[in-house]
Amino acid sequence: MKSISLYKDMGTWLNLMHPYTKLLYIVAAISIPLIGSKLWLFGVFIAASLVILASGKVLRHAVPLLAFSATLIVVIFLVQGLFNHANEQVLFAIGPMTFYKEGVLFATKLGLNILNMLLSFGIFVLTTSPEELVDEMEKNGFSAKFGYVINSVFQILPQMMMTKDTITDAQRSRGLETEGSLGVRMKAFIPLISPVVMSSLVNTRERAIALEVRGFGRKNKKTWLADRPKHKGDKAIGAVLVLLIVLTIAGRVLGWL
Repeated sequence: MKSISLYKDMGTWLNLMHPYTKLLYIVAAISIPLIGSKLWLFGVFIAASLVILASGKVLRHAVPLLAFSATLIVVIFLVQGLFNHANEQVLFAIGPMTFYKEGVLFATKLGLNILNMLLSFGIFVLTTSPEELVDEMEKNGFSAKFGYVINSVFQILPQMMMTKDTITDAQRSRGLETEGSLGVRMKAFIPLISPVVMSSLVNTRERAIALEVRGFGRKNKKTWLADRPKHKGDKAIGAVLVLLIVLTIAGRVLGWL
């Protein structure tokens, strides 16, 4: 059966790491550059995320994230560099387009922030099993319904992508043109997106019925077949990340950053 999550079990140390440790890395990767307010901090965590993804053998699976962020950053760069309300000092010009220093700096910081967030979340999504995350959350007192919501968030995008591919193949077999010029693609958009949305709604209802049949709404305490073994690096990595966050806050308060 084909997986409907982005999780990749590569048998590396990242797969063995506790989900909470990877969540803490996300918090550190996002908060430290924002608190420190230095561009080089974004660069440090972007580089760190790339190294972590590579060591976890999932870097190639993060390429779509990089492609998406590159497109988004280019758009931000154009809009902010040309039209930011604070633009005053001309930085450079390309033909009729004049880019300003204020807008380019703002776009650079925003673009690095987006890339940093995508890569840090990519580490978590690509190396954490949704089922394992939900189990750990329920063991720590979270309700099963909350765990189901989290699990659904992980699965909705890949599930919709799988549904889209199936519907695209079905529409092609009926003679619908889905490739070619921009006009052809736009014309095929409605016949493709409508069944995807309807199918997702139907799947949601069917999943809700299946969960109720399996006793999802039970009141008795849940038991577990096995406990998850703890990774030896969880405590050390967690302590380092917390220390970095505290030091960054202290550095900002004391004026070091």
